Amino acid sequence: MHVAEAADHRIPAPDASGLTDREAAILAFERQWWRHAGAKEQAIREEFGLSAARYYQLLGALIDRPEALKHDPMLVKRLLRLRETRLAARRSRTLPSGD
Repeated sequence: MHVAEAADHRIPAPDASGLTDREAAILAFERQWWRHAGAKEQAIREEFGLSAARYYQLLGALIDRPEALKHDPMLVKRLLRLRETRLAARRSRTLPSGD
């Protein structure tokens, strides 16, 4: 197998929005899971073969990309708002109150 063929095998081609198949699948997965309670970490492992930590690292980087916003604007904006809310809550717990 040539090096180019090996690289093509590992990295899926981007779709029309500029996302790879896996990136589009991650967004689709998030779109369905926000409504359902359940064993999301197990589903992440089964669907993507990733640990939950790695999945969320990829998702965090993905929602910062303009291609993701173009692909699914409502979902990406919602995920960005949720991330900002969590960060604000974390900051309020860790910053000294000035007492």
